[in-house]
Amino acid sequence: MEFTLDEMREHLAALEARIGEACKIAGRSRDSVKLVWVSKFHPAEAVENAIALGATDFGENRVQEAELKFSEPRTAKDGSRVRCHVIGPVQSNKLKKAALVADCIHSIASIEAVEKLEKVCAAAANGQGKVLDILFQVNAGEEETKSGLDVHEAEAFLNDLAAKAGAAADGKSENFPHLRFRGLMTIGKNTGVPEDSRECFAFLRGLRDKFLAKGGAFAKFDQLSMGMTLDLEVAIEEGSTMIRVGTALFGERDYSKPVNDPA
Repeated sequence: MEFTLDEMREHLAALEARIGEACKIAGRSRDSVKLVWVSKFHPAEAVENAIALGATDFGENRVQEAELKFSEPRTAKDGSRVRCHVIGPVQSNKLKKAALVADCIHSIASIEAVEKLEKVCAAAANGQGKVLDILFQVNAGEEETKSGLDVHEAEAFLNDLAAKAGAAADGKSENFPHLRFRGLMTIGKNTGVPEDSRECFAFLRGLRDKFLAKGGAFAKFDQLSMGMTLDLEVAIEEGSTMIRVGTALFGERDYSKPVNDPA
């Protein structure tokens, strides 16, 4: 069952204790890790409760849900604008909607998707344009059930992207001026053992560092979206800047009730 506001507050405190301890062990500041509340399959009311508790960033797998909950601007408790992250794979025919509702898309894995997002963002806001943050998903655990770039081809993909970006400086590129390449995303290994994900998290950090050092279109390539409820400590130790947590904050979705979003 979904948590009440008081239950969410209690679970948030427990989660923050875990994040804080992991940051301490890793010698990092708590501010260096962003908590993305994964609100997929949870109703808009749960999002409102999360905002009341200080949430600023939300993750959605399905574009339809993201549209329902975040098409209209929301204001966080600290006065900032709530940010919507699309974290699931996006079908080509959903890229336009995803680009318009999201502040950041974590799951890009093709040049074609980058090119389409650039066109959509250039035409957004009645031709005024929109700048969109994107991360590239890598299947670092090499699991058949996971989406993303093949771990052995990810570096070549990013080099190809750099070539296609054209002249670039300070994170801006000639051919993709409405996109910011912000980093990489992966999902830990589905073994139930957090330590099993360390190697793939470390790989992702190394790949991120290599391209961040190149500058140009990758000058803002400083983000690592990795780590969820089970393996967040290992992810933080390996440099994650964004952890994605859902059930531990919202509770279990009650599937006996209709989901209040489009199919």
